[in-house]
Amino acid sequence: MASLRPRPEDPSDPHVTLAAAAARWDRLSGRLGPELRALLAELLTVARAPEQDEQALSAAGRAAGLLRERLPDEFGEGSQARLVAVHETAGGPPTVEGFAAEDLAVLLIDGHRMVGPLLRPVRERLLAEPALDPETVERHGGSPYAADLIRLRGTGGRIRLPSFQFSEDALPWLAVLEVNTLLDADHDPWGAADWWLSANAWLGTSPVRLLGTGRDAQLVETARFLMDSDY
Repeated sequence: MASLRPRPEDPSDPHVTLAAAAARWDRLSGRLGPELRALLAELLTVARAPEQDEQALSAAGRAAGLLRERLPDEFGEGSQARLVAVHETAGGPPTVEGFAAEDLAVLLIDGHRMVGPLLRPVRERLLAEPALDPETVERHGGSPYAADLIRLRGTGGRIRLPSFQFSEDALPWLAVLEVNTLLDADHDPWGAADWWLSANAWLGTSPVRLLGTGRDAQLVETARFLMDSDY
């Protein structure tokens, strides 16, 4: 059962410090030099291991220690910015302003900003969809880095191409390429993927369900209307 009781920072839990760094990313990112970024990324790669063994917990502690050492005004003992964490689920990781330690790993390692209480659920939902890797697309004669394909960055920055874009022979649907161009998937891959996979009131279903049904023109026109409108 969800527990939304805030509590002051527990110095023994480095995940609170890491979550706070993610929450404050906009003002902190410019203060992290290349060396510190590299060190944090290396430690967070180990710390985000799903099994959360002693090695992962140790890496999280060292990453939090670096932040406290290098940014004492934000995370040191004398900091005026007191950290308040929330446990959203029993036994779950703490969050600060809705951000979790994993969000810092996404920002530093995966290289995108699908983080925080609003965008994290979207990221998790889209990354849970079946996907192809670039090598598979290339083996079938495709170009995985074409501007009209959606590429999402998963754990470690690994490129994932949502499978719905491709027919059974791993070649892209022509309607997908046209719609992705309209949605500017090269610059907003998460938004484009969300459009395809979410329910659409104009179509009466999610656009992805109409692929291969002979309604390509309707898909294209719906995407064009979306991009030409103010919504």
